[in-house]
Amino acid sequence: MFEEKIKELIYKMSLKEKAAFCSGEDFWFLKANQALGIPKVMVSDGPNGLRKQEAKADHLGIEKSVAAVCFPAGCLSAASFDPQVTEALGDSLGRECQHFDVAAILGPSVNIKRSPLGGRNFEYYSEDPLVAGKMATGFIKGVQKHHVGTSIKHFAANSQETRRMTSSSNVDERTLREIYLPAFEMAIKEAKPWTVMSSYNRINGEYVGDNQHFLTDLLRKEWGFDGMVMSDWGGVNNRVKSLKAGLDLEMPGTGQVTTDQLIEAVKTGDLKEEQLDQAVGRILEFILKYVSKHQRNAPLDLEHDHQTAQKIAEESIILLKNEDQVLPLSANKKVAFIGQYAKKPRYQGGGSSHINSFKVVSALDAAAQNGLTVDYAQGFVDNDQKDAEKLLLAAVKTAKNSQVAVIFAGLPDSLEGESWCLGDNAACGVLLQSTTRVTWHAEKTPQIDIEQRYLQTEGTKKELRVYDLVDTRLILADLFAKLKLCYS
Repeated sequence: MFEEKIKELIYKMSLKEKAAFCSGEDFWFLKANQALGIPKVMVSDGPNGLRKQEAKADHLGIEKSVAAVCFPAGCLSAASFDPQVTEALGDSLGRECQHFDVAAILGPSVNIKRSPLGGRNFEYYSEDPLVAGKMATGFIKGVQKHHVGTSIKHFAANSQETRRMTSSSNVDERTLREIYLPAFEMAIKEAKPWTVMSSYNRINGEYVGDNQHFLTDLLRKEWGFDGMVMSDWGGVNNRVKSLKAGLDLEMPGTGQVTTDQLIEAVKTGDLKEEQLDQAVGRILEFILKYVSKHQRNAPLDLEHDHQTAQKIAEESIILLKNEDQVLPLSANKKVAFIGQYAKKPRYQGGGSSHINSFKVVSALDAAAQNGLTVDYAQGFVDNDQKDAEKLLLAAVKTAKNSQVAVIFAGLPDSLEGESWCLGDNAACGVLLQSTTRVTWHAEKTPQIDIEQRYLQTEGTKKELRVYDLVDTRLILADLFAKLKLCYS
């Protein structure tokens, strides 16, 4: 569609401008080129809501984002077994992206739930590639009908969070073709996402972002993908190798470092300038596709989208058993709600998909709105066990005095979220803080300075590639083992 325009722009760009164009301006924005009329455009986290950050930026849900609707996570919407449900979700997200000037939302997430301990299982659709592919196809169609891009992720075989930046998924060809790749293949062929996000992990020992077989031979030549491939945040291992493999855009921006690497590679002949032009062309096509139909001041109706989220939840909830017709709850019976999540619901996972919800209705609020009087017992505090016995006894007493007890239980963010799998926290003994210091509990305690990016212990100094506190924790786990420090 923009072939001639893209050729003209590339012809006018210097080698330095082209190399710089292949990495982000900052955490969320792609680079602009004002002299050539190329605007700066923004991408933003999803996939179960828009997490646009206007001030401080991160990819783990730590800093604030704009108020938006938090839709049901992938684990719930997939339980509808209905692609029209995820298409409706995508439709609302696409309109919100237009209003908030977001060129692409980073989703859907279609990795396979390989283990029930996966820290990001809430975000992924299914352990079944057919279900994951169908639901992702609906999501992409819903978003992109509003001329906003999607970024299907994380390609590929990225089914664990523990040591996600160094782990290798060792998988034979048949298993890849039957389990880990079909959801991507189906969605790419049927819905044509504008972008694909490469994953952090290695497959059979080689980083996916450096792997020409996956990013070019499979993705483009076999499946016919013609969009832009971007890295996961901080997920580039070797910039020159990754560009030659088919990774067009590095996110976020890394300053001048990788720009200089690409320039030097072209000058030495290690990278053909035509390969660089190809990557630039794909990035330009993404930008032009968005800006050509961007609706400035697009209308926003968060209340309408909130109602859509409720309908999606209603379509997705599965009732396993209803002995003695306990449900629906009767206003004529004495009902107890047990558990802190009845008052403060845990309705989303931790990490990059964490939404600043514009509206939250708790189960207690909903009961009151529907004329149902309930007794409430907190039952537990999910991040503090000091009063556990006292709260439990109070909950048992409340339940005994009721005809029906509804229990609201679940896992806290500290046990289920991006960058770690269930059980990691107990094993590693790391106390994460929102400061530059991390306290490591061990017999020999290394001094860790995130700002200076090194670990110092008994005269041993190790350089770290640090992107955020939680990923730092994973890197330190490797160093911890290498330095033969003991777990407490």
